Amino acid sequence: MPFADLGLSPELLKAVEDAGYTTPTAIQAQAIPTVLMMKDLIGIAQTGTGKTASFVLPMIDVMAAGRRRALMPRSLILEPTRELAAQVAENFEKYGKNHDLKMALLIGGVQMGDQLKALSDGVDVLIATPGRLMDLFERGKIMLNGCELLVIDEADRMLDMGFIPDIEFICSKLPETRQTMLFSATMPAPIEKLAKKFLNNPKRIETARAATTNKDITAFKVPVKARAKRETLRWFLENDLVENAIIFANRKTTVRELNQSLARHGFRSSEIHGDMDQPSRLKELERFKSGDVNILVASDVAARGLDIKGVSHVFNFDTPWHPDDYVHRIGRTGRAGAKGRAFTFVSEEDAEAIANVEKLTGSPIKVFGKEDVRVDLSEMLAKAEAAKSARSQEAEESDERPARKPRRDREEREPREGRSEGKPRREREERGDERREERSERRPRRHAEDDAPVPAGEWNGPRPSFLDVGFG
Repeated sequence: MPFADLGLSPELLKAVEDAGYTTPTAIQAQAIPTVLMMKDLIGIAQTGTGKTASFVLPMIDVMAAGRRRALMPRSLILEPTRELAAQVAENFEKYGKNHDLKMALLIGGVQMGDQLKALSDGVDVLIATPGRLMDLFERGKIMLNGCELLVIDEADRMLDMGFIPDIEFICSKLPETRQTMLFSATMPAPIEKLAKKFLNNPKRIETARAATTNKDITAFKVPVKARAKRETLRWFLENDLVENAIIFANRKTTVRELNQSLARHGFRSSEIHGDMDQPSRLKELERFKSGDVNILVASDVAARGLDIKGVSHVFNFDTPWHPDDYVHRIGRTGRAGAKGRAFTFVSEEDAEAIANVEKLTGSPIKVFGKEDVRVDLSEMLAKAEAAKSARSQEAEESDERPARKPRRDREEREPREGRSEGKPRREREERGDERREERSERRPRRHAEDDAPVPAGEWNGPRPSFLDVGFG
């Protein structure tokens, strides 16, 4: 089914065609007509299947008719992270270039001035993170009673980040007669409860069973000792035909240390984590997208929804603590029909975490073996043997080198500058005693009367000199 059969406007179809897309994905084919009919929607699909376009495209046509008002956005899209919000904004710019729509991005980590100016001019589409939106709402800088359409994207990630109370508050301030859409890759019970509370008879679209992994991704688990993870990672980066890769770690400190280690070993790597400010994070993402670096070490702040084309590999340096994060992490590869490989390093302490992941996905993860190696093992062994023989040869050469000459005896050394060559040590010591006596003689002597014994109760301190002044 082509996009033309989904009921989109000619201007929008041209923008889609210019972007290089001709056939909608499964979630797009089912969601777009539903949104155009102004029905509430729950969309469950794997990451990398085009969820973003499934609501961006119909929203552009729905918002094309209407009038903007100051401080009152006509539609609202809630995203869990700044990166996801910026990515959705890029989609609106790409697909809405033939429409007269104004969009504003409301995220933390940047100055409020430009955001407030855009709101005061009136916007059709507001893309926001819950924190910044709540901040401006409490200051009275934005009104939500004119919002006709609400999208809650990556709802399960919102749950993980503790945004559900904020979302409930925001929904309570929106008009009751609105269209609401909820999209997610997984559907835990609290999200089901949220949907029942704020969606009105929604259509449920589920293109794959919740928490399943993409069929285009070949996933492996690699048993490894914790102290050998870095060496194992370098081996895979060098020998698994890696074009570019995202490496996920559970802690921000691990992200920093791992990036520094890879850089020391000559890899073109960068990092992104929650302690970085927004401009720095966007800059590093752009470097990765443009190919300046081909390895991105990330915390889970980058695991959800980021659409980076051509990621050939994903490495879970740490097994994720939350099983849902596994689905979202490996979903950074194998996107839009491309093939990808995902590796999860499993140490002894990760046994429970990987068991929870396999329980969630409903299938065991294959253990990486010799048959899965993508390079010629015989050639690798030959190289290793050659390197070993080269090291042993260097060791033999070092043994054959002549021993270093001992230091010259003290008698052969030239005398230090300033030292008298013929003077014995005893004479030098006597001269030192004489100099100390001279210094002591130059010190001011105390008054003679200070040396005399003083009766008890009398003044025992230094005698003031003015007492010696006589009066004629």
